Amino acid sequence: MQKKSIALALIIFSIILASCGQSANDPAGSVETYLGALVEKDTSRLSSLSCADWEPMALLELDSLQAVETRLEGLTCSTTTEEPDGTFSVDCTGKLLATYNNEDQEIDLSSNTYLVIEQGGEFLVCGYR
Repeated sequence: MQKKSIALALIIFSIILASCGQSANDPAGSVETYLGALVEKDTSRLSSLSCADWEPMALLELDSLQAVETRLEGLTCSTTTEEPDGTFSVDCTGKLLATYNNEDQEIDLSSNTYLVIEQGGEFLVCGYR
């Protein structure tokens, strides 16, 4: 019984922590959630956060990280522009760390500007600029 209580408490704590971050109901929050799904290697969540045209590339990025431990460090994203066609540009700071054999490789998240579109009331990552 005590193990179930601890597990339930951990689940509730995780939900509370997740809700404290930026909402996925804006372009920047969607990119943060997308990157979180990438490092957590959550295929279905990553797919649901990607537009149809970008989904194969998102899954390819995910495949490239399968053999390493990944984590985000210092992630902050902000929406920089909205184009007349409804495409949003999102810039992020921080890094994705990939660890293999106790060696970290840093991927600077500021090197990409993410393209985000709104479809059906959801903001979806649709590539890089």
